[in-house]
Amino acid sequence: MKKNAELFFTFLKIPIDFLTLVIAGLLAYFVRYESSVQEIRPVIFDLPFERYFIFVLTVSFFWLFFFAAAGLYSFTRRKITDELAKIILACSTGMTAVIIYMFFVREYFSSRFIVLTAWVLSIILIMIIRSIVRKIQNHTLRKGWGCHNIVVVGKNKNTEEIIYAFKNQPQLGYKIIARIEEFDEADKQELLKLKKRKGIDEIVQTDSGLSRIHSVSLADFCAEHNIIFKYAAGQFEARTTNVEVHMIAGVPLIEVRKTKLDGWGKIIKRLIDFIFSTFLIIIFSPLLIIATVLIKIEDSGPAIYKNERVNRKGTFNVYKFRSMYTRYCTGKQFTKYTDQEAVLAYEKKLTDKQSERKGPVYKILNDPRRTKIGRFMEKTSLDELPQLFNVWIGNMSLVGPRPHQPREVAKYEKHHKRVLDIKPGISGLAQISGRSDLDFNEEVKLDTYYIENWSLKLDFWIMLKTPFVVLIRKSRV
Repeated sequence: MKKNAELFFTFLKIPIDFLTLVIAGLLAYFVRYESSVQEIRPVIFDLPFERYFIFVLTVSFFWLFFFAAAGLYSFTRRKITDELAKIILACSTGMTAVIIYMFFVREYFSSRFIVLTAWVLSIILIMIIRSIVRKIQNHTLRKGWGCHNIVVVGKNKNTEEIIYAFKNQPQLGYKIIARIEEFDEADKQELLKLKKRKGIDEIVQTDSGLSRIHSVSLADFCAEHNIIFKYAAGQFEARTTNVEVHMIAGVPLIEVRKTKLDGWGKIIKRLIDFIFSTFLIIIFSPLLIIATVLIKIEDSGPAIYKNERVNRKGTFNVYKFRSMYTRYCTGKQFTKYTDQEAVLAYEKKLTDKQSERKGPVYKILNDPRRTKIGRFMEKTSLDELPQLFNVWIGNMSLVGPRPHQPREVAKYEKHHKRVLDIKPGISGLAQISGRSDLDFNEEVKLDTYYIENWSLKLDFWIMLKTPFVVLIRKSRV
């Protein structure tokens, strides 16, 4: 049932996309010939509808190949945001190909209006139609049609969390039909009966602590009975998802790489950081000057706060606009202004009483040490603008794990230190997923995922989403 459903919905997208592209092209034509549009910009070319219609049909057919290349006909269900990004990419690539073709043949028409309108309409209409198809598919999944019948194997905390997710998120497409704690002979016979009665699509081993004998037996059972086998990675397996094999003296040596961010990827990421930070510094320079003046007017002292943070090479200074009164600031920069021991003692008192975060990293609610302009800048994240200079210099990136203070890093547990594997960033996966609302362990999980699955596409998506997260977040400072 689930295979038929996946085939049906995936195949359905092809004729629907084709029809939608044709409609977008025709709408662009009718808009161009609309009398009100012609009054503004008269038509100076001859384009019979029949000729244009054949052109649209041909282009729409070949455009589907760009959709396929972008992965829009994959059987893998992805987040709606990822699908929308692929739609924009595919439509833009297809339209670029059309423009290049028209430039060389010069035999159809030269209306930039029709071309641009068709491009915009194709993106909008495909997005709307794909969203409708997704809603229909999610509805069918909630009704149980097209779900994967799965058996869960395990008894640890991960098992409970995964079962909860499957039951409360039917759009994932999984229906739990049985749960077993191990995999002995009795369980095997029970699963064989269940397979005949209901059909088993997948067996998911959620407990990485299951004995090796049971795990191997379970995998063999799935292979024998044509059942998909999935398992939750243990601590070692999770570290070996990114490996490289080196042959030395005929012996294969496997290198467990910490991140995909290496080689040309690292070079390209640095070039992007330099170009974008230069551009943003120029754009925001008036705002940087105004903020500096306002800080100095409200409270004397340095406008830029040099906050000592940790990276894999040691410590460095992160630049921020000072959001606190000078008398409450910590660090070497303020030793001549304050009694640092008293300031640290007061900070610890506030942390113990008002911190909203658990773990080594703290976040003080309703911090009384902040200036008026400081509260505004913290709430809008304007205090972080000077970090563009950190990116420009090269000790930070636009995207990466947030750096923490030495006294916070000193409290890290062993697995927390994974976040030091790459250059820290202004924004990151954790920041767009919850910012200060996440506890530290959740933040580390997200940063670890970013480190192990880095790509330019992921960086682009985080940068695209960051401004929206900053604008809608509710900060209590």
